[in-house]
Formats: sequence, C-alpha cells, structure tokens
Amino acid sequence: MALPEKIRCIFVQQSDSGIGPEVAEVATERFPTGNVKIKIAYSSLNYKDVLACQGHRGVIRSLPHVPGIDLAGTVISSDQSTFQPGDQVLVTGYELGQAHWGGWAQYAQVPAEWVIPLPKSLSLFESMFIGTAGFTAAQCIAALQRNLVTPDAGPIVVTGATGAVGSLAVRILAQLGYSVVAVSGKPDQFSALESIGAKQVISREQLMEGDPKRPLLSAQWAGAVDTVGGNMLAQIIKSTRYGGCVTACGLVGGTQLETTVYPFLLRGINLCGAASADCPRATREELWQLLSQQWKPGKQDKLVSEVGFEELLEFIPKMAKGQVAGRVVINCTK
Repeated sequence: MALPEKIRCIFVQQSDSGIGPEVAEVATERFPTGNVKIKIAYSSLNYKDVLACQGHRGVIRSLPHVPGIDLAGTVISSDQSTFQPGDQVLVTGYELGQAHWGGWAQYAQVPAEWVIPLPKSLSLFESMFIGTAGFTAAQCIAALQRNLVTPDAGPIVVTGATGAVGSLAVRILAQLGYSVVAVSGKPDQFSALESIGAKQVISREQLMEGDPKRPLLSAQWAGAVDTVGGNMLAQIIKSTRYGGCVTACGLVGGTQLETTVYPFLLRGINLCGAASADCPRATREELWQLLSQQWKPGKQDKLVSEVGFEELLEFIPKMAKGQVAGRVVINCTK
C-alpha cells in the first residue's frame, strides 16, 4: 500500500511571527524515509514535544519539523520480514520526534529496529496512554526493584505527580502494592491523585520543609521517582532512608544538584537515572511486556484527555506553563 501524496500532521516551522506549530498537509516526499511504513492511530503529548514546538535546538536539529516522540499504529508495508501489513506496533524513543520527524502525523516511515510489536494485552490507545512517559516511569520502578525497594520497605515519594511521568508512576506503583506519597503544586488535583492510587498527597512546600543547608534530614522515604530535578531532588536525597533508592528522570526544576556525599556514605542510598530514548531493545521489550501485564496502569479514565490535532494546539502552550494534568493522548485520525 502506497502512502498518500500528502500527510496531515502538526508542522513546526519558522514564520514572520516566529517559530510555532500548525495543522498542515505536507507532501509525503518531504517526510524522512524508513523501511517500515505505519498508519498512525495515536501519539501523546510530552514535555519534550513542547520544546520541539518551540524549535529548541537541544531537542530538534532543524526546521521544519513534525514533533511526537511516540506513536502507535498499523504497518501498511515493510521491506523487513519481521513486520507484515496489518501488524499493530508502537515506537518510542530513539530519534523519533527529534532528528527524525515524529508521531504527530497520520503516517510515518521509520527504521525497523525502532519498531516494537504491540503486546497482545494492550490496545493502540492504551499503548499511547502509557507511551514514553509510562515507559520512563517503568524504568524508574525497575531501578527501585533492582535496588531491593519492595512494597513493604516504606513510602515511595513521587514528584511532579500530576505530570505525565509522575501520574503514571503513581498508577503503576499503586498497582504493585507500594505506598505512594504524591507531591504536587496543584491543590485542585489532590483528590484526582488519590483516585489513581496515592495514599497521601503533599504540597511542594511540605516536601521542602527542613534546613536546606543540612547534609542530612529526617529519613522518610524508602524510594523516590523524581520528575523535577534541582532542589527538590536534592531534598529527597537528604531525606531517603538507609539503603533506599532515588530515581531521577526530569529537569524542569533545574539541572544543578546541590548535595553532599553524606547520604551515600552514611545511609548507603542509590541514585539512578532513567534515559528512555536510547534504552537497549531487549530491555525495552521486557518493560513493554510488564507494562502490558502486571504493571499495566489502572483507572485509565482518570487524569487523561483524548484530543485531535486541532485541540492539541490548545494543549501545547498549557503544558509549557505547567497547566496540564495527567496524560494527553492524541488521536491522529481526527
């Protein structure tokens, strides 16, 4: 099956008014090539996509550009025997939506090595409800488990809990029996966080209580999923119990980490990063199987919005201002 002459997409380009996204129909010949052609059903909105819409050179290399760091859809053709027309697949990470035009389009052509068969117990919608954000949360939870942080070890604190990664971390941890303390700067979303599994919800100010100059604070957390970085991450490191594990996957709160070696030398804590884009394929497939089974997030009707391309344009500036709660799944057929 051949691709249409033009593909409807979110197109980011430079204009007289600056850099920004618009809904457009773009000639297929302008799209990057790949040996697997996919009709996209769903994608999702992530903070990295917002940066791509702003032309951020740390995310994309050139303009014009099509954002979207993940996609799910159906193979329409492939020159690799691994994939056949009609196969349902997903793509997250690698260069998608960065050096390679992404999933905010009706069709994509990508390298076969990027493509993961859709696990049988996931729908296309569910795979993008999880998406890159849920995959990153899963990497963090896998790190907690590697470091022997079990549900009976004590509370797990999750920062940025109404964000995409944070809200999915709350869901998955609760599903696995962990006691989750969610941190949020949105008081109007506290009840929503409790509805998806948080045992307790606290404000940013409550988390940051304690003298910031002290190298150690009262030991509270068995583990952490930090999506914020900066001072908040430093505070959590000082407040983690002996043998605990802190996972870090965000930087909206800052890229600098002001801490000392005392939490590591006196409490033996572990600090683990999560990098989803270049995760090895074997690990990627293993985590997606977990996300389709034991780790499959529950209550998918809470803190989730499904939008088409036109509606998406309204959500992009809201996410840039921190005004979006939960997951935004993009229906690329609308």
